[in-house]
Amino acid sequence: MRPRDHLGLLVIATLAWAAFLVGGLPDYYQQYSTRFMVWFVIAVLVPIAGLAWFVLRRVGPERRLGLSAWLAFWFTVPLAIYDWLYCGVYLGHGLGFLGRYWYLTVYYAIPWVLLPLIAVALGRSPVRRSESSR
Repeated sequence: MRPRDHLGLLVIATLAWAAFLVGGLPDYYQQYSTRFMVWFVIAVLVPIAGLAWFVLRRVGPERRLGLSAWLAFWFTVPLAIYDWLYCGVYLGHGLGFLGRYWYLTVYYAIPWVLLPLIAVALGRSPVRRSESSR
């Protein structure tokens, strides 16, 4: 990946984090029940998996696993830093925010499992004629 691609992913991840922050106001989703948040976490997985499938299927099989790792990195590490700065530092929870905001914490691990699995699944599927011409 080129530096411009990395910067673009950082910008997209930052915008996604900001959208989820605003969407979680006033208490960054703490105002919702645990049951609701479990369903919310599951519901958010569906478009993430779909988007990952769409992005990864557009690259050659030899690049999929590497790209899945970069996507996992850019959509976990900066978000964890932003959450720590907001929840840990600004709100004063320190590293305790990892337990209090468990629904954020699970998303620091999920992409590292989900995205490579999608890349592997795509690697096993036959390449369609329209994809092989790219």
